[in-house]
Amino acid sequence: MTSYPANVPAHSLSDGSTIPQLGFGVWQVPDDEAHTAVAEALRVGYRLIDTAAAYGNEAGVGRAITESGLARDEVYVTTKLNNPDQGYDSTLRAYDDSLAKLGLETVDLYLIHWAAPAWDLYSDTWKAFVTLLNEGRVRSIGVSNFQIPHLERIIGETGVTPVLNQVESHPYLQQNELKAFHAEHNIATEAWSPLGSGRGLLEDPEFAEIAAAHQVTPAQVVLAWHLAVGNVVIPKSVTPSRIAENLAAADVRLTDGDIARIAGLDRNHRYGGNPDNVTWGKPAHLA
Repeated sequence: MTSYPANVPAHSLSDGSTIPQLGFGVWQVPDDEAHTAVAEALRVGYRLIDTAAAYGNEAGVGRAITESGLARDEVYVTTKLNNPDQGYDSTLRAYDDSLAKLGLETVDLYLIHWAAPAWDLYSDTWKAFVTLLNEGRVRSIGVSNFQIPHLERIIGETGVTPVLNQVESHPYLQQNELKAFHAEHNIATEAWSPLGSGRGLLEDPEFAEIAAAHQVTPAQVVLAWHLAVGNVVIPKSVTPSRIAENLAAADVRLTDGDIARIAGLDRNHRYGGNPDNVTWGKPAHLA
């Protein structure tokens, strides 16, 4: 049985596995910096590391995991399929490439990074994910940035439901409709950009007031809110003090009143791209 830090809850997934509810993300972190940041994250106690082929830092992440001295089953590793590799055969090749860069024999969770519905490849891509799962080459499979129609299609065509959907979520974009669908189908919600990508969310005076009451930081309040509402959350930082501060959010206990105040901040505001319209990284064979 995999053990995670005592203060970080283990979130159960529909396939019987568990994922640490608070982890470490490396979006927009160059490979060398990712190596240093992940090494520090593992040192202070993180056990979920989230990367992606598109980030260009799988090699640095993998080196940090290998050099940490931790047993493989003590670190939960997620990576994602890059958009240009969508399609059945190209997905299988891309997974091998990610494993080689990471220096691992398998990953704990493999995600389709974006549905990119304009290309109409995500269903064939999901079928390749199911193949990887059935062959025992990956431990769990899920998606990222999928909307309800995308989820309905892949579930309907394969009978296999993703264990997790990683989407933009924070107090200004709480994704309640999508989360209700997730709950109905036992799909975990994982939040990227959980702190609003440094674009003003943490300056909201509501967080300052709640933080003062608990003697913590606004960022810790937001991360504690994610945990309280059941999200898996993967904040990013390359600053050691912030890395430790974010992990300590697992010890913050908000009141029901705090959670209700934050619920009232939802304004359906995206900092990132709309999943229905994303077309970056078009597969070469569609050009």
